[in-house]
Amino acid sequence: MPTAEVCRRHGLSPASFYKFKAKYGGMNISDTHRLKSLEDENVKLKRLLADTMLDNVVLKDLLGKN
Repeated sequence: MPTAEVCRRHGLSPASFYKFKAKYGGMNISDTHRLKSLEDENVKLKRLLADTMLDNVVLKDLLGKN
C-alpha cells in the first residue's frame, strides 16, 4: 500500500508520517512505551523545576523589599 494511501486513511500528512517513522521506526512496542513514560516524567520534572525557580524569585523579591 502506498504511503499516501496510509496517510489518507489515518488522517495524517505525509510529513507527519515520516517524522513518526524517523522517531519510532526501529523501536519495539516496549521501547515506545518506555520512551513515552520517560517523556512524561521529563515534563513533570521540568514543571517542578519551573515552580521551584518561580518560588525562589518570589522569595528574593520579598526579602529584597525589606
